[in-house]
Amino acid sequence: MEPEIPLAGGNASAGVMRVGDTVRKPWTRHSPGVLALMGTLRDRGVDLPAPLGQDEQGRMVTEYVPGALAMDSPPLSRPQLAEVGAMVRLIHDACAGLSAQELGLGPALIPVADADLVCHGDLTPWNLVLGPRWVFIDWDGAGLSTRAWDLAYSAQAFTLNDVTADPHRAAEDLRAFVLGVDGADGTAGRGHEADAADGTTGRGYGADAALRAELAALLPRRAQAMHDHLERAHRSGWEPWGSMYLEGHGAHWAGVAAHLERHAELWRDALCS
Repeated sequence: MEPEIPLAGGNASAGVMRVGDTVRKPWTRHSPGVLALMGTLRDRGVDLPAPLGQDEQGRMVTEYVPGALAMDSPPLSRPQLAEVGAMVRLIHDACAGLSAQELGLGPALIPVADADLVCHGDLTPWNLVLGPRWVFIDWDGAGLSTRAWDLAYSAQAFTLNDVTADPHRAAEDLRAFVLGVDGADGTAGRGHEADAADGTTGRGYGADAALRAELAALLPRRAQAMHDHLERAHRSGWEPWGSMYLEGHGAHWAGVAAHLERHAELWRDALCS
């Protein structure tokens, strides 16, 4: 029997264990749907941990992907941010046409009106493993959302989460994530001919004009929604979110929302000009 090693990182890792080349976590009624979603996306070309079923203790089993979390790693370069944006786009496109109800997924952590796309819901630095493979982990919160709502959270988390950073530099990071970086021909996001030494392509998410305009408007609202979710969880005793609110996350998201609103025109110019 291989030893069980608790896995820390992120904010909801209670009961998550590494056993050899696998990760074990508590089984929920939505685990079959999560495993089914992961298998479907792997079949559609998304690299993510292999779903391996249920162990003899009734826990959900997935592949362990070696590497460090992006939140614990040096800041990503703009080509690397563009590569992460391209990863988010690949996941969104691969989820097109999937039914959250048929898969058996749970509700989204933060619901949004007119939800029409199955989304991971937390494609963030605390769920991105950087190693021989770059892989998003922790698919348990997948549910029905929208492309713009999910992208707003990811883009903000990777590029606008530090309210002490120079907002003009952060705006350029945001642009790289969503639009890509300049290719050798001088065209933003054109990609393979400008591949970096680390294998990044510079493509970015590749959002069209309508999605970019929607994204610019959503950024402050999405951060405020995260704060409001944590505050409600605190009032109702819903864990681990309630404790997170008291441990500084509530204040963090309130600050981020205010920061995003304060510089809203700067983000809009970076995305839409």
